[in-house]
Amino acid sequence: MTSKKSDIKSPEGKLGILIPGLGAVSTTFISGVLLIRKGMHKPIGSLTQMGKLRTGKGIDAKDVNIKDFIPLATLEDLEFGGWDLFEDNVYESAKNAAVLSREDIDPIKEELEKIKPWKAVFNRRFVKNLDGKWVKEAPTHWDLAEMVKQDILNFQKEKNLARMVMVWCGSTEIHQVMEPGVHDTIANFEKALKENHPAIAPSMIYCYAAMSLGIPYANGAPNLCNDIPAFWELAEKNQVPMCGKDFKTGQTFMKTLLAPGLKARMLGMQGWYSTNILGNRDGEVLDDPDSFKSKEVSKLSVLHQILEPEVYPDLYGDFYHKVTINYYPPRGDNKEGWDNIDIFGWLGYPMQIKVNFLCRDSILAAPFVLDLAIFLDLAKRASLSGNQEWLAFYWKSPMHTPDEEPEHDIFVQLMRLKNTLRWFMDEPPVTYLGSETYN
Repeated sequence: MTSKKSDIKSPEGKLGILIPGLGAVSTTFISGVLLIRKGMHKPIGSLTQMGKLRTGKGIDAKDVNIKDFIPLATLEDLEFGGWDLFEDNVYESAKNAAVLSREDIDPIKEELEKIKPWKAVFNRRFVKNLDGKWVKEAPTHWDLAEMVKQDILNFQKEKNLARMVMVWCGSTEIHQVMEPGVHDTIANFEKALKENHPAIAPSMIYCYAAMSLGIPYANGAPNLCNDIPAFWELAEKNQVPMCGKDFKTGQTFMKTLLAPGLKARMLGMQGWYSTNILGNRDGEVLDDPDSFKSKEVSKLSVLHQILEPEVYPDLYGDFYHKVTINYYPPRGDNKEGWDNIDIFGWLGYPMQIKVNFLCRDSILAAPFVLDLAIFLDLAKRASLSGNQEWLAFYWKSPMHTPDEEPEHDIFVQLMRLKNTLRWFMDEPPVTYLGSETYN
């Protein structure tokens, strides 16, 4: 990173948020922003809107609002556009998702109805349990990418946008691994687009379209998508910031809270069993074993990195970690994450922790979409490019270079994020040493 306060361009003009997938998460996010702009609700869960950080030392130390500390796009700046497999406008989609009450969405019905999805890029091989009809048809993947670019440019012109960001809020695709000759360089990827290679997923087509136009990209699902060498290359070539993957909202959020505490107290662990039930479109998609595999890989990576069994073999050397997800339609968007944790303490005596998190998946994810869009816009205005590791706070499976380990401890992630914001503004980092706090 080389940018400093004087290098950050002003957030003037409108910011367009491009969203592949106008389902439960997206409509909850869009509706929430509109309601907050009208003063009808507070932006609870959003670090950019409600978070604070400390500046100064001793008697000069003070807590300041993040949104006042650093030049960010405001909620009034935001415009929304996106793609979906179904033709329903955002009001109809929000009503069908049934995350928000009619009492909340009806006052903004007119605004929501104006947001109509563009036809989606879709390949059922990657999401087997969905079969939308509102989809693009073209001879090649390359042609589909060009159609997505045209949607973006039309939206920019229609809304008179100064800048744009894309946040993937679509379904979880089947598990993929990087394929040499397709995903390894941008030249190979573009060749594969033109040849309709089967290893190119719809999420990759959206990402390619965005980053080709210099638009930052965030991957809200565990899809392979932008975590391939070709897109790391494209990000540097076009000076585009990106990040991912998989919003850290429910059960994994609990793990990144509890596991650091167990490790801090040097308490051992024999096993962590996790199961989920959910009934929204995400649950339906994850009912397919190939799509679940993507989510499982994302969820399983957290504990190993935090607990470091190689470093602490007596405490975590052979712990067992199991994750399951079950589709249960009556639960809708109100996901239940149940955890059983077998731990042991002094002299090896066993104990247990039980967690039953009755969460609302889209309520937890919606502020993430807002924060990521606003922070990626900041990164772009500060001339940053490539993977934004300082945004690992938001991800179940933070992207990282092959020679690195991702950081999963949520408290370390938050410190890194806030210290990056301080760095942007030429403020010294906070490390919580006594001297820096009190002198």
